[in-house]
Amino acid sequence: MAKWGEGDPRWIVEERADATNVNNWHWTERDVSGWSSERLHQLLLAVRVEGSEGVCQLTDISKLDGEASINNRKGKLIFFYEWQLRAGWLGTSSSGVKFRGTIEVLNLSEENNMEDLDITVSLCKDQPNTPLLNLMKKSGVQEVRRVLGEYVHQLRSEFSQGMILPTATGPTPTPPQDKKNQIKTSKTQISPAPTCSCSPAPGPAGVRIPTCSFSLRETFLTSADELYRTFINQEFVQVFTRSVAAVDGRRGGKFQLLDGSISGEFTQLVPNQHIEMRWRFRTWPSEHFATVSLQLEERGDETELRMECRGVPLAEEDSTREGWTRFYFQAIKQMFGY
Repeated sequence: MAKWGEGDPRWIVEERADATNVNNWHWTERDVSGWSSERLHQLLLAVRVEGSEGVCQLTDISKLDGEASINNRKGKLIFFYEWQLRAGWLGTSSSGVKFRGTIEVLNLSEENNMEDLDITVSLCKDQPNTPLLNLMKKSGVQEVRRVLGEYVHQLRSEFSQGMILPTATGPTPTPPQDKKNQIKTSKTQISPAPTCSCSPAPGPAGVRIPTCSFSLRETFLTSADELYRTFINQEFVQVFTRSVAAVDGRRGGKFQLLDGSISGEFTQLVPNQHIEMRWRFRTWPSEHFATVSLQLEERGDETELRMECRGVPLAEEDSTREGWTRFYFQAIKQMFGY
């Protein structure tokens, strides 16, 4: 184990103002779905437009499905929100006749700018045609875009406070400006102690590196086929790491994820049963790889994963164990509900 103040700066605990989440490296997440739902209700029900045709206003929210969260990784805030909503509107013509209709937004998410939102306006089936429909399609849609933009602005600028922690020697980082495209209880069973290899692995310039091995066991509520694809499919990897990844899911294919912190090569692939890879942290000695073996066994509606990791630099055993548990297993469970 690394001495106090030494080793991989992503994992060590140092003297600092917050005493946790060193260098803001670890994933921290704040669920803001409840706050978002309440705020969207408040903003949308305040929508009111007026013209020569009459007056229209939103009266109720009949559908609001989705979620929102704020994540901090390496001092960078990543915002995730995805909502589908339907609201009812009431229009009163200049002559006092009332009409009812609906307005729907199907793609409010961090992947879309406000101008890209699909917003549809319609009259209820039993309502005759009215110029108020055009008022809602023009002014009403514009106002809905405005209040949804206000929600996103508040989410990013106000509710993110405290997600990036202060350091002992520096001020609290400033949350980023708007930028497009930016863990469930684990059953992990850990081997009681690392097994040190008898013959250290060769390092740079012939230096021998003391290494160790460890094993983990995890149960996922999914099929072996689905779990196998989660580890070798680039899109799946990008989802559970929440970052850009390059994954060539073939034997001999290389991979790189978490901003290049992890890289390696698939050496053996048996579909739905076995994955073996050469695997390394960027901070390990140059060209040194561990061998990671994942054995999948489907048992009814769940799959047991047995992991063996061999050739880990002895000083990196704890951080590697923790990394696999948190940033692979727990992240997969959280993102896919396994």
